[in-house]
Amino acid sequence: MKALVQHVYGAADSLTFEDVPDPVPADGEVLVRMRATSVNPYDWHFMRGEPYVARLMPGGFGLRPPRAAILGCDLAGRVETAGASLRPGDDVYALLPHGAYAEYVCVREDLLAPMPANLTHEQAAAMPMAAVTALLALRGVEAGQRVLVNGASGGVGTFAVQLAKALGAQVDAVCGAANAGLARSLGAEHVVDYRSADFTRGGRSYDFVLDIAGSRSLPACRRAVRPDGTFVVVGGQAGRWLQPAGHAFAALAAGPFVRRRAVLADAVGCQDKKAVLAELAALVERGALTPVIDRSYPFDDLRAAIAYQEAGHAKGKVVVTR
Repeated sequence: MKALVQHVYGAADSLTFEDVPDPVPADGEVLVRMRATSVNPYDWHFMRGEPYVARLMPGGFGLRPPRAAILGCDLAGRVETAGASLRPGDDVYALLPHGAYAEYVCVREDLLAPMPANLTHEQAAAMPMAAVTALLALRGVEAGQRVLVNGASGGVGTFAVQLAKALGAQVDAVCGAANAGLARSLGAEHVVDYRSADFTRGGRSYDFVLDIAGSRSLPACRRAVRPDGTFVVVGGQAGRWLQPAGHAFAALAAGPFVRRRAVLADAVGCQDKKAVLAELAALVERGALTPVIDRSYPFDDLRAAIAYQEAGHAKGKVVVTR
């Protein structure tokens, strides 16, 4: 089969398309034909091996060579071999550790959830990492609360605005002026242009501040959180040595010393990804959640898709189909 393989750390053009052996399912796994995948910061952090500190961490990137030979954590596809509850032809989607940038993938059956019935493979592939992250980040949001999403026009942000709205919250969005219409169409009642205004000094306070962009300091962000509110960290500005991990760790470290609660939304560490994907599918099927896709690339142009997403200008998700 064909796969996009990583031998060294570097930019997208350091990845190579290669013919690799067809995967063989182990006990508890099924073989899935990849029909679509998408690109996440998670993928290109592994591709570049940055931040460098993650190369030294247990379960991290790997010092040399890279630990992940085939990247790609979002998968939407069709089951090829039968499992305990899955049959050939079933349409499924999953959040994987790695491996989706290939024509076929062996996946543990307990990671695979039925695709939302009203989505294509292309749309379903936009969801796992970004939508799971957004849903975990908003756990505890109640109807009538005020939620701010900083970084509302990207992959996680477009899901977060919709999910907060579906939970009955009043949603403010921080994004560029060019994306204000998109944010409003997803449910935001008020939009802050980060280029001309500082949401931490705007006079509004929130029950939840979901920080995806990492564009303001932690003390500044806390000004926008009500005394009994929650500050949720998803990511932050990329860096070679420590960021965005440093931004998240700093928020957690400060948590015990301030009244406002600080938490980290960790989709990778989620122990029941299948259940969360099923919850998201139900929201999609009742019309409360729709993936936003900026661009779609064919599989052979996967490196271009990674480069475009890494540039940071995508509205919603960048997906890849075959």
